[in-house]
Amino acid sequence: MGLSTSEQLLTIAAVLLGALTTYVTNYWTERQRIRRELLTRWDTKKLEAYENYVDRVRAAIYLAVELYEHREGIRLSDDPEARQRAELSEATHLRGRAFERIMLLAGDEVVEAAHALNAATLEVDWQSTGKTPGTLDDWRTRNRAVFAAINTFHETARVDLGVSGSVTGEAHPDRDLLLPPARRVREGAD
Repeated sequence: MGLSTSEQLLTIAAVLLGALTTYVTNYWTERQRIRRELLTRWDTKKLEAYENYVDRVRAAIYLAVELYEHREGIRLSDDPEARQRAELSEATHLRGRAFERIMLLAGDEVVEAAHALNAATLEVDWQSTGKTPGTLDDWRTRNRAVFAAINTFHETARVDLGVSGSVTGEAHPDRDLLLPPARRVREGAD
């Protein structure tokens, strides 16, 4: 028994529809896979950039603290001041390069948080080198501002990367600078 022409056309149409559906499904699935891979690759690059930037910020801060404490006689260093200044200068250069990667990869909120962090770190740099005058209390206020800006940067970077949770808020109480106890003045000493 043979199939009628209409049955043959219906069979051919069903086969063509099945093939077209399979093609469209495979095409869409492949596009989604590629899109996910690109997003993952960019998220990886962003995470590396964010991590490197914060590392560079912290490295410069620690060098600024060492220089400030040496200049103010709080804790003298074996390294001469000129060497400390050169190390700080190099660290700020590397921090600037890391910031440029943030500008290339980050979303608006992260870029703004990085700008605020840069401004706060410059205040610390300037007081450590003597470009900006200030007291020890000013110094501590500037350092507190830097670490608050780092926390803000962390928060915005986490949101940009889609990381759940928070590093601030009720679950994470405010923390202050870890400072040694105040020096005691010896009795009878001027």
